[in-house]
Amino acid sequence: MANRLKIMNIVGARPNLPKIAPLMREMKRHPDVEPLLVHTGQHYDDKLNDIFFRQMGIPSPDVNLEVGSGSHAAQTAEILKRIEPVLLDLQPDLVLVVGDVNSTIAVSLASVKLGLRVAHVEAGLRSFDRTMPEEINRILTDALADYLFVTEEDAIEHLLKEGRQRDSIFLVGNVMIDSLRYFLPVAQQSHVGEELGLVQGGSWRRFAVLTLHRPSNVDSADKLNDLLGAMDSIAAELPVIFPVHPRTRQRLSQAGVTHHPDLKFVEPVGYLDFLCLLSRATLVLTDSGGIQEETTALGVPCLTLRENTERPITITQGTNLLVGTDPSKIVAAARRSLAGESKAGRIPPLWDGHAAERIVDILRRVVPRKESVVGVT
Repeated sequence: MANRLKIMNIVGARPNLPKIAPLMREMKRHPDVEPLLVHTGQHYDDKLNDIFFRQMGIPSPDVNLEVGSGSHAAQTAEILKRIEPVLLDLQPDLVLVVGDVNSTIAVSLASVKLGLRVAHVEAGLRSFDRTMPEEINRILTDALADYLFVTEEDAIEHLLKEGRQRDSIFLVGNVMIDSLRYFLPVAQQSHVGEELGLVQGGSWRRFAVLTLHRPSNVDSADKLNDLLGAMDSIAAELPVIFPVHPRTRQRLSQAGVTHHPDLKFVEPVGYLDFLCLLSRATLVLTDSGGIQEETTALGVPCLTLRENTERPITITQGTNLLVGTDPSKIVAAARRSLAGESKAGRIPPLWDGHAAERIVDILRRVVPRKESVVGVT
């Protein structure tokens, strides 16, 4: 078809995949859209990437930059260097980025320097904590992007205060919840509960899920041990399933501390298995952003082990409680939740599983098809 809208979709890290999956699926429904997928290789665990791509039905990337690990500066610079010739070769009408990882800002910057339009999905989220690399990525990407797709009303206010025009901002809902709703029926058929000893006689036991990966929580041995000490106290009351992020496992191997037997350290699991665990959990403890949203959509109590969050709607409307990293406060909050004192919460507006449809519909209407090629000056 002549004059198709060519959209280059960027993924770089595992948290990007549940966001890009519904967008790619929706784009493929429209003959006038040509979706391309570029993987920067920022997260490069072949086993996990294969599981996530396969389980979510995401097509193999058209291009894989294979950037790999490095410092924030080195990784960002390498993505910038490797993406530029791809942009020049493929000549997209639009570059779509999601989330707040290094790939998000690097590809956005390379694209706008070539005069290409950029759409940012999950725009306007702010923790107001510039010690978080993700916060810097969010602010800069939003300053560069032409189209800003937001999940909640607070994000609109943040963007307006930063000088963005209202007609560039679109409240569309949450693509993470699109994936959750689409895959939940399949996820609930997972056998991960039996494999982890959480199902007995056909019934699920009470259990908690823990995730830790933020440098502020895991890079200090003392901080990590304090947090896991709190988890030991919680594990004395119910099993705590802890899929260990590779970054965290490296720190654990250096600590050599013995923990409660019901604090169960397990290998990272695929998206469907993890979604099954989240949906069945009595309590979730996390420092992840996306999990705060997923637990709110599932109605599962969540304790966020951070001093701030860029997703305040999960607190004001959802099931999330910001408890910080003080072990005594974490344990006290967990015990209150286990005693039935959790927030009821409700699902935010437009978190209905149709965000990707709204995004693609808007892009088909507002993005001009490119008539001339970009070049280098």
